[in-house]
Amino acid sequence: MTIIYPDDFRGKRVYSQALINAARNLIPVLRERAEETEKLRSLPSETSQDLRRTGIARLLQPGSFGGAEAPLENLVDILIPVASGCPSTAWCLAQYLFHNYMIARWPIEAQREVWEDPTCLVSGILVPRLGKGRRVDGGYELKGQWPFVSGVEPSDWCILSGMVEQEAAPDEERYFLVPTSSLTILDTWDPIGLHGSGSHDVKVEDLFIPEHLSLPIQNMKGGDFPGKTVNRGAVYRPPLHMISGILPAACLIGMAEAMFENFLLQSRGRKALRTSEDTASYPTHQMRVGEVSASLQAAEMLIRADCREIMEFAAADFSYSAVERSNYRSNSAYAGQLARRASEVVWDLIGARGAYATNMIASYYRDIAVASRHTAINWEVNATEHGRARLRLPLTNPSL
Repeated sequence: MTIIYPDDFRGKRVYSQALINAARNLIPVLRERAEETEKLRSLPSETSQDLRRTGIARLLQPGSFGGAEAPLENLVDILIPVASGCPSTAWCLAQYLFHNYMIARWPIEAQREVWEDPTCLVSGILVPRLGKGRRVDGGYELKGQWPFVSGVEPSDWCILSGMVEQEAAPDEERYFLVPTSSLTILDTWDPIGLHGSGSHDVKVEDLFIPEHLSLPIQNMKGGDFPGKTVNRGAVYRPPLHMISGILPAACLIGMAEAMFENFLLQSRGRKALRTSEDTASYPTHQMRVGEVSASLQAAEMLIRADCREIMEFAAADFSYSAVERSNYRSNSAYAGQLARRASEVVWDLIGARGAYATNMIASYYRDIAVASRHTAINWEVNATEHGRARLRLPLTNPSL
């Protein structure tokens, strides 16, 4: 069991091993709610309450605010089983985990305000330049419309991105912490997969944001940040967006593993329609099953190894080079590619049975198709960025 810092402020302290066990125990419950989650196009209230009750979303939350302050590898331990139970729940949970991780970098005043309830859920969208902010007395006025805000409806807070015009300097990209009650949630999410993630658009018009609830993106790149005065743990030292691909990659692996397990169950005693032979006896069938197994293991091992290495470097207060920052993002994208390609092999192997919408294999396949589009694991973008770094060319991704 990982021993975490004592609770100096509020909230019952949680431990990472307890959260891992809770994630595994949720699998059958989440599968029972799968149909309801898809119909709602949002998490059922029972599911969001489970995330609060178990403390799973507090994995990377500071120990001083009732979190586990756990090592990064525990993200993989939690997201893979949850994604195997319900892809949409895992997708929302990934957002809540990452945004809690972000808030540890905010000024202590913001942390106290957000984590007055340490079980709160924080959604968000970090794509740059979607919102516009302007300085006013005591803070900022923010306006804009942001798409793909997964898990926004059950959330208490939301992190939005925006560009702030500055008279004597270049425009500054900032993040803004906004109470979900201040947002207009637009019913825009009608996808082919991840139905229950509720990734709707949100909108605000000239909303006042106090100074302490805004932070420049520069403070997310490692080094100094306001929250460092209270959150000194190694887990908060790595550049934020360097690790952002690990979470969606872990979700994809969990989805693909569940799809694969469903296929193996359906393959028992399955006969070819034309020959009545057991399909499991075909050498080509066996080879491709072995390929899927190897791909999923390799994907998981890759992101686990990166999590461990990042934590080792962080503990030594290591400064990450452009090659290393882009490498971790590229590796996460590659792990996602391995999981997606494995799902394609399973989809080919299941044949016409996959055409039925009621087949769980088809459901996982649709979810993977949507999840694999996340920008943090876009292979072309992230591999190109890492290739530039290896060629000693400057990075083009401002968040890295």
